[in-house]
Amino acid sequence: MAGKKEPIKTWARSSQIPPEFVGYTFAVHNGKIFKEVFITEDMVGHRLGEFSLTRNFRGHGRIVKRTLSKT
Repeated sequence: MAGKKEPIKTWARSSQIPPEFVGYTFAVHNGKIFKEVFITEDMVGHRLGEFSLTRNFRGHGRIVKRTLSKT
């Protein structure tokens, strides 16, 4: 597996990341598509799903600035 360039596809978002996964790329399913996640040393002990977000936050409602017309 170490010689392959393509990511390892998985639906198991609840899998914990062991130290053996460092350096691999996983394609983690987020419910719609697969997000590629490159595993680093800091990610050990976390879950795969933490790095493939399921919701897209676009920000809270914005205040619309009105231009005052001069009459």
